[in-house]
Amino acid sequence: MKIIWTITILAFIGLIIVKIGFSQGEEKASAPEKNSAHNSKTSEIYFAGGCFWGTEHYFKQIRGVTATEVGYANGNLAKPSYEQVSTGNTGFVEAVKVDYDPTLVDLKLLIDLYFKTIDPTSMDKQGNDIGTQYRTGIYFTKKEDEKTIRDEIGQLAKSYSSKLVVEIGPLRNFYTAENYHQNYLEKNPQGYCHIPADLFEKARQANPKPAKYNKVDKKTLKKELTALQYDVTQNNATEKAFDNAYWNEFREGIYVDVTTGEPLFISTDKFESDCGWPSFSKPINDRLIAEKSDRSFGMNRTEVRSKTGDAHLGHVFNDGPTEQGGLRYCINSASLRFIPKDQMKAEGYEKFIPLLQTKSDKTK
Repeated sequence: MKIIWTITILAFIGLIIVKIGFSQGEEKASAPEKNSAHNSKTSEIYFAGGCFWGTEHYFKQIRGVTATEVGYANGNLAKPSYEQVSTGNTGFVEAVKVDYDPTLVDLKLLIDLYFKTIDPTSMDKQGNDIGTQYRTGIYFTKKEDEKTIRDEIGQLAKSYSSKLVVEIGPLRNFYTAENYHQNYLEKNPQGYCHIPADLFEKARQANPKPAKYNKVDKKTLKKELTALQYDVTQNNATEKAFDNAYWNEFREGIYVDVTTGEPLFISTDKFESDCGWPSFSKPINDRLIAEKSDRSFGMNRTEVRSKTGDAHLGHVFNDGPTEQGGLRYCINSASLRFIPKDQMKAEGYEKFIPLLQTKSDKTK
């Protein structure tokens, strides 16, 4: 009997110990931490931009942002409530934790986009929200991010005549806000937001997926191209000189493969050659072009084809301007589609706009 009682008492004590340990484990798990764990492919940054409802919803639209969480940053209380933070006396600021994949979107772009949602010269006020809890700030958990943040804000500051009041500093603490604040505008689409609605759409378009150019089968091309375009690109035909779309086209813009949409040539490399076809000193990148020996019609020429689309483009000769390399890429207009500079962004070729510097700029 004594042995049974001893075993019972020990079991009871063990149960108490386990329960205490479990309770402590629950408390520890729910306690906020300065630096949230994240995998090696994800980085984190914290933005304060007024009411965190709109700021969170805005960042959720950006490709490359993997997660968001609203909360209270850099204050002087433990586990603050919304009501406490709302007094403006806790030192906390409404902030959004932004997890992002740096291989898809970089910190500079996130900062640039953040600036579109705030007035960085306004102290403790954004939209209709007033108080220290609505101040603007960027808080980092990795020391190496500080230089990027300061450099980028230094560049952005040049566009403002007044002093910027955006805080920059390490994240000292961050407490997750109450559940009803998380994804608030998704749950309440008509809810208050200090960020103009059109900026959400601009955020969705700010970091588009890189374009993929794929070869199209001949059956599809026959439906999509004109008879001349098909004959030139697929049957190695040649259009008439001085009677084609781009021989005398000299506006700023980009020339893409008519079969795939892949950029091949830019206007700053185009020159007048008096041959009756568009002439370029070089392609945008040599890797885009394949060259083949062409002995048709009793001539010895070098044919030029697009590598991705395998479309016949024209020929390359060694009689181009020496100051531009000496080559002349004589290209059929029917194998190209020209996109003027003012339409390049809308058609997804924005990243090529910097290539369109003037020839005088290139020589500086």
